[in-house]
Amino acid sequence: MDMVQYGIAINLLAFFMMGLDKQKAKRRRFRIAERPLWLLAFAGGAIGAAAGMYTFRHKTRHRAFGYGLPLLAAVELFLYWRWMR
Repeated sequence: MDMVQYGIAINLLAFFMMGLDKQKAKRRRFRIAERPLWLLAFAGGAIGAAAGMYTFRHKTRHRAFGYGLPLLAAVELFLYWRWMR
């Protein structure tokens, strides 16, 4: 798997994990811990996680997610851009 495929896969996974956790929150089910969400973000999925956070309106009130995830997504976007050049 090359870097582009990895980037797409990890970001899609992070996006859908945010959506799944939001669904579980609505239904008052067992939730996904924050640690796996952050690990996905740090593994290259911050753009997908941030997109999922805003799409599903999930964890937007958490300061760490509200500020940290978009910042990490910007850093990863820059790194992806630099790698592609």
